[in-house]
Amino acid sequence: MRIPIVDTRRQLDNIKSEINFAVSEVIESGQYILGPIVRKFENEVCEYIGVTHGIGCASGTDALMLALMGIGICPGNEVITTPFTFVATVEVIALLNAKPIFVDINPENYNIDTEKIESVITEKTRVIMPVHLFGKCADMDKINYLAEKYGLKVIEDCAQSFGAEYNGKKAGGLSDVGCFSFYPTKNLSAFGDGGMVTTNSDSLAENIRIIASHGSKKKYNSERIGINSRLDPIQAVCLSVKLKCIDSWNNLRGENAKLYNQLLKDADVIIPSEEYINSSVFHQYSIRVKNRDELKNYLQSKGIGAMIYYPIPVHLQGAYSYLGYKEGDFLVCERVAKEIISLPMFPELKEDEIKYIADEIKNFLKQ
Repeated sequence: MRIPIVDTRRQLDNIKSEINFAVSEVIESGQYILGPIVRKFENEVCEYIGVTHGIGCASGTDALMLALMGIGICPGNEVITTPFTFVATVEVIALLNAKPIFVDINPENYNIDTEKIESVITEKTRVIMPVHLFGKCADMDKINYLAEKYGLKVIEDCAQSFGAEYNGKKAGGLSDVGCFSFYPTKNLSAFGDGGMVTTNSDSLAENIRIIASHGSKKKYNSERIGINSRLDPIQAVCLSVKLKCIDSWNNLRGENAKLYNQLLKDADVIIPSEEYINSSVFHQYSIRVKNRDELKNYLQSKGIGAMIYYPIPVHLQGAYSYLGYKEGDFLVCERVAKEIISLPMFPELKEDEIKYIADEIKNFLKQ
């Protein structure tokens, strides 16, 4: 049996005719950049999340960059975030010559440890940027409290959390601004790169739209320095088709996670907690085990896809050595990075496949 970590083809099989029809409509329209199709999708996402503005862009990385630029991040400003994330979260801060300030993670959900944020806030801090990792929202009540207390902005990195909820509100609508990725393996995925920024701020939304279009509100009239970052109509219309399925797909991910937990509860691994199970949209299903690398090799030998996400935390990456962090600075993050492994997770994953994966993990642990 061969089971990939994610299988985008199975998803396509269920919606292929609708996708083909939607794409052909765009091709026939002759409108291939921006236009009403993109705006329609932006409005659909706004309605789904419960925000007033959505700005489509070229990628999740660009969404983060646009959010920082829209807020007005300047050289020397500090942005607090997590070292246990994909490097895009941090590189956009560095590219604007701001300074990433890291905080260790919560060992239960791998998100930023909100109890440790206040101690690193300085007069240079402008933004707190939590990452809703693996589909689980960070503790936004504490983050928003600290932001209000110190006059900071909050940017949610929602790349892995489309549809996730926190206290009845959806990710991307929990703070000043949310940033989404529609990379092909995300819960809501395009057939290529794509992203979106969400906000309830009229002024911030206008700033971001202008920045994303070469700094121009009107063609050939640059008001400020900008970039070229647009979600194209073909991706937008495909995402619009998929948006109608996202709750169903996320629910299936949750059922898969519950089955994994049931099958692995007595194994010598750390599984997601019940609190995590009940509130995550499971972009990834991740367990922790001491001999992680050997387990990955074993699973791959059995045809089972397994991934190690972020084996080197960002604070230990060579590109960020200039920040002066060293091994031992963030002990929880560093320990998790050595133990965590993600198992196959997608809505179309079958019960017998999950049972096979769990059985092989148990077989490995018996060795």
